[in-house]
Amino acid sequence: MIRRFLSFLLLGLCLQLAPALAVAPDEVLDDPALEARARALSAELRCMVCQNQSIDDSDAPLAKDLRVLVRERLVAGDSDAQVVDYLVSRYGEFVLLKPRFAWHTVVLWAAGPAALLAGLIGIVWALRKRRTAVVSAPEQPLSEDEKKRLSAIVRSE
Repeated sequence: MIRRFLSFLLLGLCLQLAPALAVAPDEVLDDPALEARARALSAELRCMVCQNQSIDDSDAPLAKDLRVLVRERLVAGDSDAQVVDYLVSRYGEFVLLKPRFAWHTVVLWAAGPAALLAGLIGIVWALRKRRTAVVSAPEQPLSEDEKKRLSAIVRSE
């Protein structure tokens, strides 16, 4: 039992450390401030191969190239915004994990809240309809035929 728990714990720790292995030691900059900026930028940029993973977490060759490119631009003296603008001009808005709020991305930003609002309205509408259906159903007394069938069923049990 303890052996199994420890093996699962070790597996969990290994899986937690997997993203740290994506950045190779030869990519790390000597200046800790520049490296921190590079890691922060890399966490915001999408890997074009993996698509739902940042280039900081991905070990795809293209992600490695993009990480190196980010570091080269930072060493050259570019600001964070200039690096992001350069990559967006080269790869499009899709390279950003969190797209910018602009007129052409309004649908991306509005779709989630609109779907949530539509769902809430649907739930409220269904609950009201259900409540009015229960309240508005009048109780009708049993007919003579129904009373006879009911008493026959009760007697047979």
